[in-house]
Amino acid sequence: MKKAVNLLYFIVKNHSFSDGNIRIAAALFVWFLARHDYLLNSDGEKRIADNALVAFTLLIAESKPEEKDTMVKVIINLINGNNP
Repeated sequence: MKKAVNLLYFIVKNHSFSDGNIRIAAALFVWFLARHDYLLNSDGEKRIADNALVAFTLLIAESKPEEKDTMVKVIINLINGNNP
């Protein structure tokens, strides 16, 4: 999970594609989770709602670079806290 959140963070924060970077990051984040069998919970439902994914990417985009570790921990806790 931490690798996936770091992937999301670094793609969002490296602004080579500007606004499209956020979309690319979100798509890669979902792909990474699916590839490592973490996208769906044991009932076959998505662990992360679409609106939560949008909130995560915007939270990262608006954060300061020195808050990276905090952002990663917050997102991991939000994902794991509501989806055992």
